[in-house]
Amino acid sequence: MIASAPVLTDVPIILLSVFILKKLSGFNFVLGSISILGAFFIAYLAYESFTIKSVELDIQNIKIQSLGKGIITNILSPHPYLFWITVGAPTILISPMSSLLFILGFYLFLVGSKIITALIVDKSKSFLQSNTYICIIRTSGFVLLVFSILFIREGLKLFGII
Repeated sequence: MIASAPVLTDVPIILLSVFILKKLSGFNFVLGSISILGAFFIAYLAYESFTIKSVELDIQNIKIQSLGKGIITNILSPHPYLFWITVGAPTILISPMSSLLFILGFYLFLVGSKIITALIVDKSKSFLQSNTYICIIRTSGFVLLVFSILFIREGLKLFGII
């Protein structure tokens, strides 16, 4: 249930982000800056993925949490706002089809990965400490790096440099 919290909380965040960026649509410098900032944020996530050494699990002290706590945590977290303003909303504004595909894919993978992670932790705690999992994280870092480069290119286009 907690894995589905972003589906419930992100709607107002997405609407606000799209509204703000639509108002800024004629301001290529602002949009270029947002694209570059988004690229740096994605590059930071890629860096964290590349530099991971191991995963430590301490599940002895975890208490069962409710959907309500998950919703409150997501609303108060800066991460959804940073993501939707710098990465998500600019992607949604490309075209109606890209909006639909991006949102469907994003939530399918976001919620799905959280559910799969919970199942993996429950069934195979040793997998998360394995070299295979570290390799998966680093591969994800490469994908993030590619997206970062694409956002830098988009920002440079908006600046009129390329």
